[in-house]
Amino acid sequence: MPQIESFTLDHNAVLAPYVRKIGVEHGPKGDALTNFDVRFTQPNVQEIPTAGIHTLEHMLAELLRDRIDGVIDISPFGCRTGFHLLMWGEPAVPDVAAALTDSLRFIAEDAVESDIPAVSALECGNYRDHSLHTAREWAKVVLDQGISHDAFVRVGV
Repeated sequence: MPQIESFTLDHNAVLAPYVRKIGVEHGPKGDALTNFDVRFTQPNVQEIPTAGIHTLEHMLAELLRDRIDGVIDISPFGCRTGFHLLMWGEPAVPDVAAALTDSLRFIAEDAVESDIPAVSALECGNYRDHSLHTAREWAKVVLDQGISHDAFVRVGV
């Protein structure tokens, strides 16, 4: 059985917030698919409340696509400490961190309720579970700490 990369990561050794390239897979036609660990909180220390991470997910899904090419999906970790970001190609970590920083800055400083996409019963499977306030507060926390380009050393913040 193949190993799950995140199950082999020492979650006690990482220093959040950071962007970490987990790996690159190539499809049968040579297309590259890059998986990133986008960690907002320190594992086993803090977690983002469900409504806040849900709102961050919806907002980042659109904001990142406006700021960097190749976004396929951004999905929250079940542990609620961050997200998997899947992208076409092999984008550089600093470029991903810059797009993320700009997106979080918008959420922290400018976003209003109408900026949250897909919050109706038609568009979302749990549309009542959103919190712009919580998303904004966590965006501020991440921005205040800076997003490292290395999961184990504070680089590029």
